[in-house]
Amino acid sequence: RLELVESGGGSVQAGGSVRLSCEASGYTDDSACMGWFRQAPGQEREGVAALYTGAGSTYYADSVKGRFTISRDNAKNTVYLQMNSLKYEDTAIYYCAADPCTLVRQGVLTIADITTGEPDFATWGQGTQVTVSS
Repeated sequence: RLELVESGGGSVQAGGSVRLSCEASGYTDDSACMGWFRQAPGQEREGVAALYTGAGSTYYADSVKGRFTISRDNAKNTVYLQMNSLKYEDTAIYYCAADPCTLVRQGVLTIADITTGEPDFATWGQGTQVTVSS
């Protein structure tokens, strides 16, 4: 069984930076794809960034391109989300997610396919709050 634990959330002023961490434990073979999602009050959960370890491919939502960077330290089974130039509208609960992404590994789908729309990730963390004050 795979478990995910996020950390690093908090309050920051607009223009500041925050780095989120998500440590995977247990059956880490089910984490070939990992992603970050967020949900603001009254809004649907949206995919922010994701990566597929096998090909090194990544996905970023248009709203965070150039500001957020997703990375992974395989030795630590940890994925990070570096968030720079934060805006008020980045305020949300941020969730880490992982998936064995069999169809991505087979080339049937892309990392963007499983991150956008209805997110297709099997395992989720508990979420961490990021609050950006203007």
